[in-house]
Amino acid sequence: MDSIRSEIKKYLQRERRKELPEGADFWEFDCKFGPDAEAAGVIHEFDIGKCISAAEKDQLRSFYVEILARPGYKTPPET
Repeated sequence: MDSIRSEIKKYLQRERRKELPEGADFWEFDCKFGPDAEAAGVIHEFDIGKCISAAEKDQLRSFYVEILARPGYKTPPET
């Protein structure tokens, strides 16, 4: 499980280093996690580690992780 966490961390770092499209402020990640693709639910990027720990605790032999990078935009402050 530690090697999986490491690979995911490397992937996220690699994606964050990519050049942003014009006008974008940062990279956002749409993530899903579950025992398989059909049962995967939407999670926040920061919850990936918790989900992997839960899968390890439940002794799952495999699980599904989907991480899609997309440009993120800051919202202007309200005045």
